Amino acid sequence: MSRAVFASFLVRCCLGVALLLVAGAARAQQPVPTKPAITDSARTQPEVRRDSLRRRFDQEKVLLGLKNYTRRKTIAGKAASVLFNFTARSEDRAGLDAQLLDRQFDQHNYKLIRSINISTLDAFGYSITDPNRQPKNILEKTANTLHIKTVRSRVRQVLLFRVGEELKPQALAESERLLRQTPEILDARVFVNEATTDQDSVDIQIITKDLFSIGGSIQLRDVGAGVIALRDVNFLGQGHQFRNRFEYGRSEPQSWSYEGSYVVPFRNFVNAQASYRNTFQYRETGVAVARGFYSVNTKYAGAASFNMIDQGVTLDQPPPGEPYVFYPLRFNRQDLWVGRSLRLPSYDLGYENPGRVIISARTINTNYLERPNTSYLDNTLLLGTVGYSVRRYYKDKYLFGFGRTEDVPTGTLLSLTGGFERNADANRHYFALRASTAGYSVRSGYLYLSGEFGSYIRNRDGDWQQGLLHTELLYFTRLYHTGNWQWRHFFWNRAIFGFNRFPGEQLLAIDGERGLRGFQPTVDLRGTSRFVINYEATVYTPVSFLGFRMAAVGFLDAAWLATKPGRELPFQDTPYSGVGLGLRFRNEYTAIRTVQILLGFYPRGQNSPNGLRIFESSRPYYDFSDFSFAQPGLVRYE
Repeated sequence: MSRAVFASFLVRCCLGVALLLVAGAARAQQPVPTKPAITDSARTQPEVRRDSLRRRFDQEKVLLGLKNYTRRKTIAGKAASVLFNFTARSEDRAGLDAQLLDRQFDQHNYKLIRSINISTLDAFGYSITDPNRQPKNILEKTANTLHIKTVRSRVRQVLLFRVGEELKPQALAESERLLRQTPEILDARVFVNEATTDQDSVDIQIITKDLFSIGGSIQLRDVGAGVIALRDVNFLGQGHQFRNRFEYGRSEPQSWSYEGSYVVPFRNFVNAQASYRNTFQYRETGVAVARGFYSVNTKYAGAASFNMIDQGVTLDQPPPGEPYVFYPLRFNRQDLWVGRSLRLPSYDLGYENPGRVIISARTINTNYLERPNTSYLDNTLLLGTVGYSVRRYYKDKYLFGFGRTEDVPTGTLLSLTGGFERNADANRHYFALRASTAGYSVRSGYLYLSGEFGSYIRNRDGDWQQGLLHTELLYFTRLYHTGNWQWRHFFWNRAIFGFNRFPGEQLLAIDGERGLRGFQPTVDLRGTSRFVINYEATVYTPVSFLGFRMAAVGFLDAAWLATKPGRELPFQDTPYSGVGLGLRFRNEYTAIRTVQILLGFYPRGQNSPNGLRIFESSRPYYDFSDFSFAQPGLVRYE
């Protein structure tokens, strides 16, 4: 099938989905309860669905007919029952109050932990909320035979409590959240076994469900060109992660590129990593050991790393239509930081104050082995940060996944960073400010706001250098319902304004995740400042195909880029834009969870003659920003 025929077919599919959505939107929305009941996290609340048989819309008739066809005992009917799954999913209630989630086990605080019983489930056919569900077809059973379940010792690494210790407040809720955030576990429940609990001791029950950790992909872009990727986020069930991505047949001077890493988790949330990257004009090798502020109650965090970087840099922006000229730059960097979290007093004896004051310090030593000019100087940067952080988590569904439990971070983060850079030319001071806040409501959705500013000040003349202002806004609406169809709207705005940047710095681009999704410009578009707006409407359908649940996606992106020298604000230039439709397939049980096939149209700047491009993506475009402190650092210019 030619690309033009395939594009035409995809456009027709997307238009058909759009017509169904317009018809479905005419229905009234179901009311949302203002105060959902709090229950034990291991229990489920059946989802109340309206009778789809009374609906007068064609899409419901089609789905009903397909559902009836899967019940036939013919060979074709059995094959359809393997491909499509219309089983109603019993799921937990979402949008529960964050404080109540933390306090649902208050009556067991400070009791002695007598035993911990861990049950791990395979990736396919099992349900964490329905113990009676079993693999039903040959595909699920075959996939489970290829899967190695997570070992219990790996689950114990993530727990915040041990046998023989007292059960501390929030330990169960935090452990459940941390288990869900591990790459190898799809979902988890941590709760007290009420049947065996007495006045001074408790038995803890833990149920986890794996995802299918092995994944890979092959993209054939042309004859002799493509991408091969292989990954395993749970090697031998131990939680080890390795990722490899090899691209060949590139049109650039380097015809291939490779990125790979290997991560080993240890107890107490210590991770060791080795990585290597070799792309056009950039090669990096690194090793690191790190432990972050993984939980609200984490007292100490830190990391140490060593990186060797060899890259090509541009010193001047070429005339329009001319290629960039690259000069060699080689250096190594040693990085060390440590942080301490201080607990604030609480006036509730049964509940800890979620606010934390965090103090951290960092040193970065950079040694240049080869440089294009004298502006690149060996230097040592000392940084210190003091800040205030409040973290709370809600549970919700249908955000970035299809029905699995997702933790929504809310809270406040305020930080002040100061630093001092020593180099052979002129010592410099550095300072940065950051403020972030987020709120969540079952009725209104989620809103995240963040802003940070950082700059160097040269000591000898007070000159401001390499300044940067970064702002971000992420909003998504509540989950709307029309029968078994559900949807949300997403809005994302990111802005980066550079001030007094050095010649030769890597300038900002607007392609891919940094700006317009699917955009491939005819020339290398880069500038000193960037302003990006992204809108997306996602509709979750009840259809499941080979374990992949399907959603329809529509997007509209716009990006402003300051490309002219000396111009720091991008709004004087004509914006680049993109609009598109597509389908998203997500399998919560595999390492490659999301596959998107999209058709985008770009009125200007696209390297295709008609501005159209069909592309696929397996990376999530949106993500949450947590309110935990990471290492003290510079405001990132990328």
